[in-house]
Amino acid sequence: MALLLEFLQTLKNTVVDVLPILSIILGFQLLVIRKPIPHIKQVSFGFIYVLIGLTLFLLGLEKALFPLGKMMAEQLTAPEFIHQGAKVLTTVHWSDYAWVYVFAAAIGFSTTIAEPSLIAVAIKAEEVSGGAINANSLRISVAIGVSVGIALGSYRIVVGHPLHYYIITGYVIVVIQTFYCPKLLVPLAYDSGGVTTSTVTVPLVAALGLGLASTIPGRSPLIDGFGLIAFASLFSIIAVMTYAQLTHAKAHKIERKVEKRQRIKINKRKLRQKKQEADQTSNDINQQDKQDR
Repeated sequence: MALLLEFLQTLKNTVVDVLPILSIILGFQLLVIRKPIPHIKQVSFGFIYVLIGLTLFLLGLEKALFPLGKMMAEQLTAPEFIHQGAKVLTTVHWSDYAWVYVFAAAIGFSTTIAEPSLIAVAIKAEEVSGGAINANSLRISVAIGVSVGIALGSYRIVVGHPLHYYIITGYVIVVIQTFYCPKLLVPLAYDSGGVTTSTVTVPLVAALGLGLASTIPGRSPLIDGFGLIAFASLFSIIAVMTYAQLTHAKAHKIERKVEKRQRIKINKRKLRQKKQEADQTSNDINQQDKQDR
């Protein structure tokens, strides 16, 4: 009964949150465009599905993802796990938290692969590019970037380094990459950083950061617990542009090999032609000599 009441309360809040979007769309459709909404029945059912889906998703976040991320962070950073039975941590060394970095990288990769926003962007990118951009390759490159970013962000929380050193350095790298990355993928790389930090990734990553900062001595959940999402967004941009640069370099290398082979074939053909011409000339001279004799 309590769960049903919570569902209804969440549904009510979801309706209130979504109503402004619906009012804007209906206002422009009816007052500005001045045309009836096509397939009104289908749109109405779709809107109801959206409300129910958002409600269930928000309940799932509250009941599962947030507690799961916090629980894993607390277990992996517990003194009993780090120092095998010790009750209190006396020293904090970054190498003691190796499993935290592994878990952070794994959860970053898996949540990014499952991110609906990224799936939608990757599919549209493949459609618009006519297959030049592979949707799965794009998703995997973004997931690798998020994986590395969250692992590095977890390391930052453990050692207590200031966040802005990492972020400034990362964006300097992004700016430099922008000049050398194929122009086709620069906007897509920047968009990938935004869609990565969405519905699936954010709850688990935020819970991991807060749980990690809460259990490590000397860390503040407010100051040190947040910032992991920035790492996820930043490193996904770096990863996509790196993927684009490597792909472009590989394609350019293949083109050079093909051109080299073609030049070799052309040169061989020319040599054969010259040899045939020389042989023909020699035969003509021999025949002329015979006739003269």
